[in-house]
Amino acid sequence: MSDPYLRFDDISVEFPGVRALDHVSFGANAGEVHALMGENGAGKSTLLKVLSGVNRVTSGALWIDGERHVFANEREALDQGIAIIYQELTLSPNLSVAENLLLGQLPVRKGFVDRRALRETALGVLRDLGEEGIDPATRVRDLSIGQQQMIEIGRALLRNARIIAFDEPTSSLSVQEIRNLKRIVKRLRDEGKVVLYVTHRMDEVFEMCDAITVFRDGQHISTHPTLEHIDHDVLVSEMVGREIEDVYGYRERQHGPVQLEVKGLKGPGIAEPASFDVRQGEVFGLFGLVGAGRSELLRLVCGAEKAEAGSVRFKGRDGLFTSPREAIQSGIAMCPEDRKTQGIFAIASVGDNINISCRRFFSRWKLFRNTARETRNARDYIRRLRIKTPGPETRIGTLSGGNQQKTILARWLAEDIDVFVMDEPTRGIDVGARRDIYSLLYDLAEQGKSVVVISSDLAEVSSICDRIGVMRDGRVIDVVHRDQATPERLLGLALPA
Repeated sequence: MSDPYLRFDDISVEFPGVRALDHVSFGANAGEVHALMGENGAGKSTLLKVLSGVNRVTSGALWIDGERHVFANEREALDQGIAIIYQELTLSPNLSVAENLLLGQLPVRKGFVDRRALRETALGVLRDLGEEGIDPATRVRDLSIGQQQMIEIGRALLRNARIIAFDEPTSSLSVQEIRNLKRIVKRLRDEGKVVLYVTHRMDEVFEMCDAITVFRDGQHISTHPTLEHIDHDVLVSEMVGREIEDVYGYRERQHGPVQLEVKGLKGPGIAEPASFDVRQGEVFGLFGLVGAGRSELLRLVCGAEKAEAGSVRFKGRDGLFTSPREAIQSGIAMCPEDRKTQGIFAIASVGDNINISCRRFFSRWKLFRNTARETRNARDYIRRLRIKTPGPETRIGTLSGGNQQKTILARWLAEDIDVFVMDEPTRGIDVGARRDIYSLLYDLAEQGKSVVVISSDLAEVSSICDRIGVMRDGRVIDVVHRDQATPERLLGLALPA
């Protein structure tokens, strides 16, 4: 049997206080979709950054088509035909779609950018992506997160790379965009490319992938060259090092009186006035396809967008919040879906991201920080939420997406919050960490808190929520109780008539 086209040979990567990869060796063949699986912090993203030249190896090397490589930077990796589509987008928001697609390879005519050629090339890529409705002149910041993800994918395709890696590519995509992505991945495989595919979604692995490599704690656990003798339970056990029988672990509880009541709320993204209520001790879900208006509705509730009509009744107050700060001070906080631009302070430490809001409680005089209490608070939540970081002083931008999400959750847990709004709380989070987060949500509900979960994951929303509001085209179509919330009924309500 011939050697694999891409081979990782004894790769180790060390950062101060942590070994991110520990003597990892495996290979991936041309014309193969090879899944990389493991918990958050297992080393998958670090491996992709080694492949792209972002991270330098402590030991080991890459072998590509029989040649040994150690990349010093991203340019060297690009020159060898390697393209990485990261979960956290790397687009330039103030540039147009066309400029982002061809950044670094803009067509030039007589010393100037050839705008006609730029537009024509961009239109061709958008057709290939199934995104013909996007104008190449549109600024990227005006696109949805899912559309931005597709532009990121298109940029990689334009480089005609031989090795393409996808890092959680479907976490923000609509149903149609996921179909288009699957078509693109199949085409790349048929063209003989090496496709590395990082995902936590088991259904995607068994539908799209030919081989699987599992990581745990920076180590290579196993490589399955075919899926013939592997199943869901075996994969989960290898990823987390233990068996997880029920990842959702739903817990029955008593519900109290209505804690949050939304009446006739209308604003950007909401086609008709929306009303719903959430009780004490309840996990309330908002389900719908991407673009249904779920996030827009909750942003109106939390004061992140200005409502045109309606009211929010909370703690005897009947009105509208004018800002997220006012909502937080009243006891309502939101964990946004786009954690990179709306959730974290990327250049700050994990500790600062946890304490940024609650530190006002730690100092009597307000003018001075109580660093000792802040450190204790950060370490406490790092331990409770099992955030994988060398310590509170580590810059949050170096953490995996799932551990960044846990840090945002820790920030609001340290606050005096009564209603937690979670927008896609388990996006890009592994199966073991998901169970931890679900258990945390149940803990909050059992303490009399209210939890609102926005999710496009049918299994998740039907398994963890007590009631589910289904949205379609900016409208709340129905509110379904848990015992009637079959996946078929929820999807039937969410799909266009």
